[in-house]
Amino acid sequence: MTSRTVARRPVADDLAYILVSPEIRDFIDRLQTTRETGRPGYPLRAMVGMALAKSLYALPTWTRTVALVREHRALAAVIAPDGDIPSIFACYRFTAKLREHASVLEDCIAAVVRALKRRNPLLGWDVAIDASDIPAYANGQRYRYKGGPEREKYSDPDASWGHRSAVSTRKGGGFYGYRIHMAVCAKTDLPLAWTVETAKANEGPTVAPLLDKLHALGIDPETAALDKGYDNTTVYDACAERGVLPVIALRKTPAVLRGDHKPPCCEHGEWRFAGADRKRGATKWRCPTCECQPASVWVRADRLHPLIPRETKRWKGLYRGRASVERAFGRLKNEWALAPLRVRRIERVRTHANLTILAQLACALGHAEALRPAA
Repeated sequence: MTSRTVARRPVADDLAYILVSPEIRDFIDRLQTTRETGRPGYPLRAMVGMALAKSLYALPTWTRTVALVREHRALAAVIAPDGDIPSIFACYRFTAKLREHASVLEDCIAAVVRALKRRNPLLGWDVAIDASDIPAYANGQRYRYKGGPEREKYSDPDASWGHRSAVSTRKGGGFYGYRIHMAVCAKTDLPLAWTVETAKANEGPTVAPLLDKLHALGIDPETAALDKGYDNTTVYDACAERGVLPVIALRKTPAVLRGDHKPPCCEHGEWRFAGADRKRGATKWRCPTCECQPASVWVRADRLHPLIPRETKRWKGLYRGRASVERAFGRLKNEWALAPLRVRRIERVRTHANLTILAQLACALGHAEALRPAA
């Protein structure tokens, strides 16, 4: 009897499999074409291995990554079989190269996501979208010290002030840094599309670009679950234009306080949901006793009356799936070293986020391959 689970492989074995996968090999080959004549330097396969090992072992700095590889025999054998382990400065130069050729890295990520989609056709059928804070590796205070002179120069001028919610024992309030906006598969918790903006950037305008990125990857979600911070007409219109059903909690606007969002009612009670027509863009509601004339009515879909009514079990189940994006943020920050940041400027932060998520997706792809039945 075959099993659908596999034993957890050592991280060094995961890295060895990732480096020989077609998507990463193509990534290395494309980077090879960007090399200029001159000093050969370290092999690009070793440099990519260092970048992936940094996230696989959740290490915040290149200094600790290089130290680990030099002490870890199995890891060193995977990254540098010839024994020539890249230096700290080579790793910094490699990240600068990745920033210069950001499109090559993005194409590699897209290839990994498409490979995951081929292995799991239901990937991204239901997505959850949200944003999370990434505090900057800098001091954003206006004054140098309490009661002191104003700060004239900031070590990270791209970062900005924003607001974040309370989490566990951490109080909510202002923070200085960046915000990552991400669309996550609600079934697998895997990030599928993301963007990094400054902390002051609003969440709503990022929904349309994220859905467009998913479409470019061959992923067209059926539903998208978002919290009440996205409860505005811009987000609903963006979802409707792309054929995605929004699952969004309502804010207490005047219309909601008046009860305009409630189902139709009559003397027989509250009417029941009787189906939805996506082509018509409306939901059908029926009198509980069918004594009214007409016994059913169509209600045009809008923010207050979505095609998946909030009173249904389906809506409640889909909205519970929104927790997947919170789990994804927690894993990226605590298990894959997305935070704390050790880089400054938004382009460096974006490269750091791309490398971190690439490591997670490539590892997931390796595990998916391990679960495939033998031919």
